Amino acid sequence: MSKVLVVDDSLTDRRVLSTYLTEAGMSVLDVESAEEAMEKLGDYQPNLIVLDVVMGGKSGFEMCRTLKADASTKPIPVILCSSKSTEADKMWGDVVGADAYIAKPVNRDELLDKIQKLI
Repeated sequence: MSKVLVVDDSLTDRRVLSTYLTEAGMSVLDVESAEEAMEKLGDYQPNLIVLDVVMGGKSGFEMCRTLKADASTKPIPVILCSSKSTEADKMWGDVVGADAYIAKPVNRDELLDKIQKLI
């Protein structure tokens, strides 16, 4: 069973994403901040991370950059998921090392398709 870590400061968005993923047969841990996600990473060891961009504290861009700079977390695929969906935002996703970028509101089929390609 694939394990997915969902990081989003919106409870509604976390619940929607978690529902999509659990219905697809995945194990999900959802947290509300990049800081909390970093604390849980070692114990949870996800196969993939779905990461909001705009959050209080450390942004999704910053967390993604941190993950991709660390040899132990670099192999974990990261999908950035944000209401910021301009080409510049997607470019920044590439710059920080994200494996995919999805605009909110999240399309269930698009999310599951990207996950299937990454894990």
